[in-house]
Amino acid sequence: MLSIRRKALTAAVSSLACILLFSGCATSTLINKGHHSSTRTIKTTLVEDNVIAFGKPAQAVQGIPQSSIVIAGQKNSYILTEGGTQFVTLINQLDPKNIQITRSLSFYSEKNDGRFSGKLPLSYVKLQEDISKKDLEFFIANGAEECSTSSDKRMSAQRFCFNINLAGVVYPAASNLAALKPLSKPYQVSIYTSTEESYKTKSSLNPLEKLVLLPFAVAIDVVALPFVAAEKIFD
Repeated sequence: MLSIRRKALTAAVSSLACILLFSGCATSTLINKGHHSSTRTIKTTLVEDNVIAFGKPAQAVQGIPQSSIVIAGQKNSYILTEGGTQFVTLINQLDPKNIQITRSLSFYSEKNDGRFSGKLPLSYVKLQEDISKKDLEFFIANGAEECSTSSDKRMSAQRFCFNINLAGVVYPAASNLAALKPLSKPYQVSIYTSTEESYKTKSSLNPLEKLVLLPFAVAIDVVALPFVAAEKIFD
């Protein structure tokens, strides 16, 4: 009889321990779930602007290379401190009627501190029979990649793609903006940033919505670049 009672007691204790164990596990799981959070990347457009002209600073600007290219927009000036020289070289050396830019200029500002970077995708297409050795040497020297489409091949043409790395700083709109000859068709430039947001975070936390200019930047005069190629490409 005693043995039966002991067995019953042991079984009861085991059952209770099992219940407590599983209960503890369940509680732990719930606690972990309660503290688990997922994040998502939110892309925020800081500015959208229309390009008026491409030019250079009319006067020396401290900290800005003399060779810098200025994208004069209606709202701001976007001074290219990197990549501008290659951009000018390409559109001056290549036949503008064969150059295609199918995408607007879209730059990324990681910290929204007046600095931006991005790529300018530019392609150049020409009939294969008209491509010379000199052309190929130029493409290689400027980092072009062969990117012919099936349509190009059907027409016995060959396409080369350039991805120009650009970087720069944001200044106020040019002082002489009204005097610059605008492009005949609008060409857009934009700058965006990205932020990490928890799914538990409400969207009312005032995400960045306004572009910050480079500190101490002042409006400058812009001298339009004296090349017709830009007008043909962007028009």
